[in-house]
Amino acid sequence: MHSKKEVLAEALCLPPIERAELIEELFFSFDGDDRKAIDALWAQEAEERIEAFRRGEFSAIPADEVFADLSK
Repeated sequence: MHSKKEVLAEALCLPPIERAELIEELFFSFDGDDRKAIDALWAQEAEERIEAFRRGEFSAIPADEVFADLSK
């Protein structure tokens, strides 16, 4: 068994994306089955929003405009 200190030292050697993925996996390991249900609900919500957009129920703002507004 590795100590927490050893695991941390190894984790800090990972590229940033892999460290972020590791953090996410560790964090969500506390959620168990509830996480799967929440993920399913968010996936359903995303699909419903995509379909509403396709039906013309709302419009989108181009990303470059959004980022330009944020940088003001």
